[in-house]
Amino acid sequence: MKDKKTALVISAHSADFVWRCGGAIALHADKGYDVTVVCLSYGERGESAKLWKQQGMTLDRVKTERRKESENAAQALGVADIQFFDLGDYPLELDREAKYRLVDVIRSVQPDFMMSHSRFDPYNTDHMYATQIALEARMIAQAWGHNPGEKVLGAPQLYLFEPHQTERMNWKPDVFLDISSVWEKKKAAIECMQGQEHLWHYYTNVAENRGNHFRRNSGGMAGGRAATHAEGFESVFPRTVDEL
Repeated sequence: MKDKKTALVISAHSADFVWRCGGAIALHADKGYDVTVVCLSYGERGESAKLWKQQGMTLDRVKTERRKESENAAQALGVADIQFFDLGDYPLELDREAKYRLVDVIRSVQPDFMMSHSRFDPYNTDHMYATQIALEARMIAQAWGHNPGEKVLGAPQLYLFEPHQTERMNWKPDVFLDISSVWEKKKAAIECMQGQEHLWHYYTNVAENRGNHFRRNSGGMAGGRAATHAEGFESVFPRTVDEL
């Protein structure tokens, strides 16, 4: 049995993990988890409009800036390891070799839980593709016949973090996580993402709204815990319990 608790976030682009589950990362890092983040791409084509508007911008410079922002955000959140696969975006595509590379990370980390995007996103197909890949890689990591002799994966929950327009994504949260104690860390990470400054207020507002949902669901309007900020997640697999 491993001594260290671990978690794995699979992010389509290099900023997604900040907006959508930065609080969960910081909270679990504070609880002693080693959190690994895999950024499948930098979001260099479709997520970097502010950078491309600068005179003389190049693809390599955009990637460099995106990586720097993400590394700074990861440090603010307490991420143990961040990996950049640099597979390109718009569209994001993984061949078999890249999938096996992700499987290697999953087996190495042996996460207690995983996180990725909603299963449907018509506005950004990179997002739902990343989750399909996460599901495939999780399945392969469980297969005894894949690289026999390696430690296979158990059955970690895959939590789907909140998409940008929830009403269009068929995303239904069944978990609200109180991130009040680490909100300042998430805020600092958000402000590292200079290339997408237009999203700072939006995701602050999301966290505040989910804080309200946490309060409403943790004992009623009057009795709920005084959470100021929260994040919502949808669990893919049944959760096994001994009592309700």
